[in-house]
Amino acid sequence: MNYRVKSYAAQSSGSLLAPFQIERRSPRTDDVVIEILYCGVCHSDVHNVHNDWGNANYPMVPGHEIIGKVLAVGAGVSRFQIGDRVGVGCLVASCKHCAPCEHGQEQYCQNGATYTYNHQDPIDGSRTYGGYSETIVVAQDFVLKVPDSLDLAGAAPLLCAGITTYSPLRHWQVGQGSKVAIVGLGGLGHMGLKLAKAMGAEVTLFSRSPGKEADARRLGADHVVMSTDTAQMTAVAGKFDLIINTVPYKHDVNPYIPTLASGGTMVMVGYLGPLDDFNTGPLVFSRKALAGSLIGGIAETQEMLDFCGQHGIHSDIELIRIQDINHAFARLLKADVKYRFVIDMASLKEPA
Repeated sequence: MNYRVKSYAAQSSGSLLAPFQIERRSPRTDDVVIEILYCGVCHSDVHNVHNDWGNANYPMVPGHEIIGKVLAVGAGVSRFQIGDRVGVGCLVASCKHCAPCEHGQEQYCQNGATYTYNHQDPIDGSRTYGGYSETIVVAQDFVLKVPDSLDLAGAAPLLCAGITTYSPLRHWQVGQGSKVAIVGLGGLGHMGLKLAKAMGAEVTLFSRSPGKEADARRLGADHVVMSTDTAQMTAVAGKFDLIINTVPYKHDVNPYIPTLASGGTMVMVGYLGPLDDFNTGPLVFSRKALAGSLIGGIAETQEMLDFCGQHGIHSDIELIRIQDINHAFARLLKADVKYRFVIDMASLKEPA
């Protein structure tokens, strides 16, 4: 038997988020019922609510940076107990039998991974609703353990912003002596700086904003390069083994390619869409690559949380009430946050 819980939902692409009751399923044998304590606000939440990608289903309850505690478990659950600190990221199901799933890369499921919201449950076809709500019910294989050393609110953005930058750093084997650059200092970029530094890399921030140098260095950058300054860009030609480009909108990526070392790679993690007038010549002549990366699999996300627990890495956050979510969306569109909004879900119990 399903049960109803409080949430904040968008009813259309033009509507504000507002209080709304949703149905959560009764726990299946392998399900974990989670009380949501904190939920990060991701740029993709705004895109989805506004139907910028053209696949929105309403009513929509966003949120895929979920931190909470276990309220109940199904009879077949072995990995979690009531009271455990847990997290849920962008995925809540996958086919489990295609090649990517068998290699722990559920985010690339060839039969289509199931996202935490704006998707359909593969078993009963019901709508998935995200973390801007009181509780969530998720199969244990897609629930993550949150290390005791992590602050719960600061850990929430690790479930998307953290893993989105951690996964390419691991895939391209960043370690001691690696030269890594991060393009853009926002929710993703600030996590990229922290993680790359903790892995032992020499870290550079590419920015268009001169005022960000002090903050970038605090977050782990050894160097800051103004991407609009030709002399500074020329000075770092051929330097970087890996560039993680976190910019979430269409922009000219050509100027960054000369800064890659021979054999180096620039990974796109922020912008989804076509690039205009991209020149492949520099790739061919120096065996450079332009690649993409999407979040991470469940095992890698757990590895990331454990790594952050060991190194004391959290997201820099601004804690907000759910009643202020529409104002937060407006500020996010203006990049007016350092560096991630996180909703204190206790506020959902307060009057709207």
